[in-house]
Amino acid sequence: MEGARAIADPVRREILVLLQASPLPAGRIAEHFAISRPGVSKHLRILAECGVIEANVHGRQRIYTLRREPLVEVADYLARLLGPGLPSHLDALATEVARTRRERRTSTRSETKEQTA
Repeated sequence: MEGARAIADPVRREILVLLQASPLPAGRIAEHFAISRPGVSKHLRILAECGVIEANVHGRQRIYTLRREPLVEVADYLARLLGPGLPSHLDALATEVARTRRERRTSTRSETKEQTA
């Protein structure tokens, strides 16, 4: 699961966020970090090895682009690990709220009928 290696470092995660917005050359990526350009290059190399970015050469520049496919495996793993999560809890809550409203309406109608009888 190379995607996990890709997101293991905070600098690499930030690089992925930058590339999510748009493809960028290495120099523009490096501007966002306080580490040296060789340090950023090392992270870019690791991301490329993991398959989550690809570099296209345009003249003297390498333009890096995010590849989401390798991260799907990590997302699927995390989804299995974390379980159904919040949306299913919200579905259960919505069901309970609807049941309670229905019971209150039924109860109110019964009381009204008893008072008029």
